[in-house]
Amino acid sequence: MEVIRAVNLSKIYKTGSIEVKAVNNINLSVNKGEFVAVTGRSGSGKSTLLHMLGGVDKPSSGKVFIDGIDIHALSDNDLSIFRRRRIGFIFQFFNLVPVLTAEENIMLPVLLDGRKVDQVYTQSLFSALDLNDKLGFLPSRLSGGEQQRVAIGRALITKPSIILSDEPTGNLDTVTSKEIVDLLKISARKFNQTTIMITHDPNIAAQADRIIVIEDGRIIR
Repeated sequence: MEVIRAVNLSKIYKTGSIEVKAVNNINLSVNKGEFVAVTGRSGSGKSTLLHMLGGVDKPSSGKVFIDGIDIHALSDNDLSIFRRRRIGFIFQFFNLVPVLTAEENIMLPVLLDGRKVDQVYTQSLFSALDLNDKLGFLPSRLSGGEQQRVAIGRALITKPSIILSDEPTGNLDTVTSKEIVDLLKISARKFNQTTIMITHDPNIAAQADRIIVIEDGRIIR
């Protein structure tokens, strides 16, 4: 069943009289539970595409449908709520709040949404992330791999149906990178989540159900 659909999606940046097409008329469909890797050289438009699919960036033209909803037709407030409840974002640089503990960083989306905490799910998530003895630590006291596990926990805490991940292993060593990808795959299977991951690593991309290659803002295969 189709969960994400991009229709004639484009993003153009203008500098004076110069136009740069970061994303150029992309059409894309992703099914429920599918794990998709997006690869391509730096500057090919991968991150811009991901940000538009997740409603973080607005397209210059085209549409993005999630479960049949035209997300960019939503008001800013409704889109913010939609993202918080339906999409989990994971970034290369973790983006943790430095003054919050690991536990507080993970719980932040639930608290912002005013939702009741599912204690059973939360405890199982902490255990799956192997963070039980690090929950009271600030990000500055955590290793890179631990910080990324916290970022993944923050993305998963709302039980999103979609995970969008932008180079989640870009700053990690090989062993930790494998652990992170394995964790995402386990979560995707367990909760039937749709996952789109940007990566430069061909070994990581090879673990996906499907690989999409982007060049100059277009899908070339």
